[in-house]
Formats: sequence, C-alpha cells, structure tokens
Amino acid sequence: MENKIYDTAIIGSGPSALTAAIYTTRGNASTLIIGGENWGGQLMLTTLVENFPGFPDGIQGPELMANMRKQAEKFGAEFAEKNAVKFELKKSPFEIADSAGSIHKTKTIIIATGALTQWLNVPGEKELIGRGVATCAPCDAPFYRDKIVAVVGGGDSAMEEANVLTKYASKVYLMHRRDVFKASKAMQDKIFANPKIEILWNTEVKRIIGEKKVEKIEIYNNKKEIIEKLQVDGIFVAIGHKPDSDPFKGLVEMDENGFRHLSIFR
Repeated sequence: MENKIYDTAIIGSGPSALTAAIYTTRGNASTLIIGGENWGGQLMLTTLVENFPGFPDGIQGPELMANMRKQAEKFGAEFAEKNAVKFELKKSPFEIADSAGSIHKTKTIIIATGALTQWLNVPGEKELIGRGVATCAPCDAPFYRDKIVAVVGGGDSAMEEANVLTKYASKVYLMHRRDVFKASKAMQDKIFANPKIEILWNTEVKRIIGEKKVEKIEIYNNKKEIIEKLQVDGIFVAIGHKPDSDPFKGLVEMDENGFRHLSIFR
C-alpha cells in the first residue's frame, strides 16, 4: 500500500466512517479506511439497535457494522486495521503513518474517529478496570450471573447497560447524580418496569474499593449529603464519551474539549 496514492483516506471505522466510504467508493474514489486495531466503533459494544432506519425489529450492533463493512468493501474500499499515529499534511499527497510503521499516501483525509469512554476518575477505578470495572455490559454481563452490580449514568447507554445486566445479575443499582434521567422515554420505561433494577437518584461514586477485584463502592448522596459504602461485584461506567481527537491536535482547529466546530450558514 505504501506506493499507492489513494484519492481518500478515512480515519475511523464506525458508522460515520463506513458511510463516508460507501459514498467515496461509489463515486469512484479509491478509498483506504484506517480503522484502528479495534474496528467498528461504539456499535460493536451495543446489543439491539432500534433507532436505525430500515430495521423495524432492530438489529444487533456488531451485525449492523459487519453489513456496513461488507457494503463498503463491495464498492472497493480497502481496510488497514491499524491505528493512525502520525500525519504529514504540509504537502499533497498527505502521508499517514500507522501503528505498524506503514506509510499511506492520500489526496484527501476524512476524520471520523468518533469518541472514547468517559471515566469517573475516582480512586480505585483505573486499578480495577477489567476486574470489576467495565464499560460494556453485552461483553461482560455473563461474568455477573447471580451477582450484584452497579451502573453509573443517566442516558440511553446507561439504561441499555442496566437492562442487559438484568439478564444475568441478581440485582442492578442504577446511579445518577441528578434526579431525572436524560434517556429517551422508551428506555426509561424499560428501566422503571424492571424489578431487578433499583434507582439511586442524586448519587455520585466517590471511590471504588477492592484488592484483586471490585468489592464495594463509596457513594455520596448530593441531596442528603450522606456518604455510604455499597457492596457490589462490579460497576459499569456509562456517563458518556469524549472526542477521539488527540491525534489531530495542532493539525485542525478544535475547542478545549476536543470538538471540531463546523460553520453553518443559513
């Protein structure tokens, strides 16, 4: 690939990246997708997707991504399942170095890297990732059969995590720092109707406790101003995501949070 000059290189491999690839390849532009070592984006960690057009009964996230990849490849897109680590943009063709040391040349670049998990950043979290601290219920829920787990968050992702976990866990605590969820009504209705889920409003996690695995969490009720410890076997963090834009700092203009703002003309 190193001697070939592509019309377009797409950084990322989630839905936006693959949609872009379908359009570029159908427009007869040679296209390389530098999709990362874990391709597919956040939908690879999602179970049932019910809000994507064309699937009235829903579709599994990994299945949807596999279909999108197949469609992009059908029209000629090529994949490099490596991370893009360095860019040379001073002259065309641009050069992109990947994590395997290969150099890819392209006339244009589309950035579609999506987002990364937002962590709680509390004591014990980093040390216990993979030992009770997790972000993917569809991946890890079977490990918590007949156990007690906590989910932190108030959006659709947190609702989905909690619902998936109830298929295995004996009890699920759903914690939110406010007294109202941000999730869609449909997702909230599922939560309120599930007898395995106990909602802890106005609750923040302050510390995750455990030696070799998660044993307890220290929680703070910001309304009652009470701190207590809760025994759990696992905690799933679902408080949102941040832009995966660090590799592009200094190359494109972005705000302090790593977002690239686009101008909209009316």
